[in-house]
Amino acid sequence: MESKYYTRVLWLAIFTVVYNLIEGIVSVLLGIHDETLTLLGFGVDSFVVVISGIGILQMVIRIRSNPVSSRGSFEKTALRITGIGFYFLTLGLIAGALLNVLQGRKPETTVWGVVVSVVSLIVMFWLYSSKIKYGKKLNAEPVIADGRCTLVCIYMSIVLLVSSVIYELTGFGWVDTIGALGLAWFSFTEGREAFEKAGGKECECNC
Repeated sequence: MESKYYTRVLWLAIFTVVYNLIEGIVSVLLGIHDETLTLLGFGVDSFVVVISGIGILQMVIRIRSNPVSSRGSFEKTALRITGIGFYFLTLGLIAGALLNVLQGRKPETTVWGVVVSVVSLIVMFWLYSSKIKYGKKLNAEPVIADGRCTLVCIYMSIVLLVSSVIYELTGFGWVDTIGALGLAWFSFTEGREAFEKAGGKECECNC
């Protein structure tokens, strides 16, 4: 039975990487086209999550073969690269928000932000519940911790959804800037968490 559960966790990890890659491409292209900083930042975040997801995939393979083994150098390197990526994204979002304020930029539309965020919320809630479920069945704390960290993606999707809906209803241009700053905060916390995990803090998640 454990083998069956580990296989499902493995496929969840693969799906996480593939989904975030597709989500990143779509979000970045639409964010650039519609001049929506929040959607663009959300897409770049998805690319960084892909790097993290590859490390998590390696983690699943490791604990499948030896549940009590410690993090390997590949996983630690992936986590450090992920942390650096999130920190750069944080700086980019803050810089973009400042430019929005100084130049008075407004998105052309945020309809796609609504669509992307709703899809992301559905997928991330499913991933969260599935990873927690199988992590508990396997008594695998790293899998449970990975599931809990999916909550950060859920929070970022909510920020994108709220800012997109408010702009579409009111046309209040600064809401895109505020949404980008909200994503910057979550990006910073994800970066910090990645470095903590690389340092051996295996089971904590800043959710």
